[in-house]
Amino acid sequence: MLEISGKTNLLEQKSYKYSLQDVAEPNLQRDIYSYGTVPKVAFNHRRVPMNMPEEIWITDTSLRDGQQSVEPYSVDQIVNIYKLLSKLGGPYGIIRQTEFFVYSKKDRDAIEKCMELDLKFPEITSWIRASKEDFRLVRDLGIKETGILVSCSDYHIFKKMKMTRRQALDHYLAAVSDAFDAGVIPRCHLEDITRADFYGFVVPFVNELQNLSKQAGIPVKIRACDTMGYGVPYTEAAMPRSVAGIIYGLQHYADVPSECLEWHGHNDFYKAVSNASTAWLYGACAVNCSLLGIGERTGNIPLEAMVFEYASLRGSMDGMDPTVITEIGEYFQKEIGYDVPVMTPFVGRNFNSTRAGIHADGLLKDAEIYTIFDTEKLLNRPALVEISKTSGLAGIAYWINQQYNLEGEQELSKNDPLIVSIKAWIDQQYEEGRQTVISHKEMEELIEEFAPGRIIK
Repeated sequence: MLEISGKTNLLEQKSYKYSLQDVAEPNLQRDIYSYGTVPKVAFNHRRVPMNMPEEIWITDTSLRDGQQSVEPYSVDQIVNIYKLLSKLGGPYGIIRQTEFFVYSKKDRDAIEKCMELDLKFPEITSWIRASKEDFRLVRDLGIKETGILVSCSDYHIFKKMKMTRRQALDHYLAAVSDAFDAGVIPRCHLEDITRADFYGFVVPFVNELQNLSKQAGIPVKIRACDTMGYGVPYTEAAMPRSVAGIIYGLQHYADVPSECLEWHGHNDFYKAVSNASTAWLYGACAVNCSLLGIGERTGNIPLEAMVFEYASLRGSMDGMDPTVITEIGEYFQKEIGYDVPVMTPFVGRNFNSTRAGIHADGLLKDAEIYTIFDTEKLLNRPALVEISKTSGLAGIAYWINQQYNLEGEQELSKNDPLIVSIKAWIDQQYEEGRQTVISHKEMEELIEEFAPGRIIK
């Protein structure tokens, strides 16, 4: 049957409607996922069209999935993180939503305090067990949307839940009906979608969800969860690992509109960011992230990374304030006690610093040579040089000029007598077996020793 597509305005064959395949034995896709070997990436040479939505945005799970992998945050910490998210996301809500637990008194106190701030963005949502009592709890808290777990791979359905596909589908549909009865928008977290039978379970299930949604007159959100980080961004990759294929299939075969489609990924194979970008490019409006990538095992999609991915794809920050990323990194380190790895992009201590003299020489001539962008403007973090045995004259000169804000005629060249004297001292240190970098305090003492009163901070 032919019909005009509302998406492309072209005459197309009507999409085939997939039916549930209620198999007797789980399909664990052992050709791809053989437990004793590295998971394989298969290709079928089928391309799906790139289809970025008119609007894309970020959602946050720092206070839910992120908090599950660290020491629980205090109420004040939750409130401060929420305020930082709002400040970073800007007035247009590029960071659109964030999700909270609702079970303990502390969780509910934090929600109430965040609601009292009356911030438009990010919208407060929740994550709950799929029970009537929990849906009523969400409604009574004044929360409009909640996430519920709907595991979709046979690993979970057969091995963890001890159900058949039909039993799981009926169980999930009953839970969604309870959400609709409570007047709450359900966000269905399709756990482990990259190991699921996409056409035998996922698509038929989501089609049933869409039917329930139409009957209730309440939208249903779909979060495609790459729980184990198996997704791949490669063109022409085969299902179930193809991120583009998953997003296309949910839109084309299950009629999920872009604004109801969200990607949630993990970083087990270092693909969290590229997979999230692929989800945007192929039709999902939302990607679900966590600040600093904090999450189970190897972590979630780092939210700060997607801020810059957004700007790269859209050509604008659209009201976001990326300098807040530096505030967030400092808050997690100083107030929460989270140890940010020093090489972490955008927030790590060393992300825009160098110890190499040849790099420092370039920074001394023009910071653009060795920095990814104007980090001082965009992140309120100027490029840094750490002083070590490889810093050379240029590194020492750059460090002093940067630390003491010396510009123009005041700026020291690498051949300045002070620089030469400090380098001779440093060289002697490493010749005598020193292994550590030269500290800020040591550098300040050296400046005062070799040029007393010459440079004042």
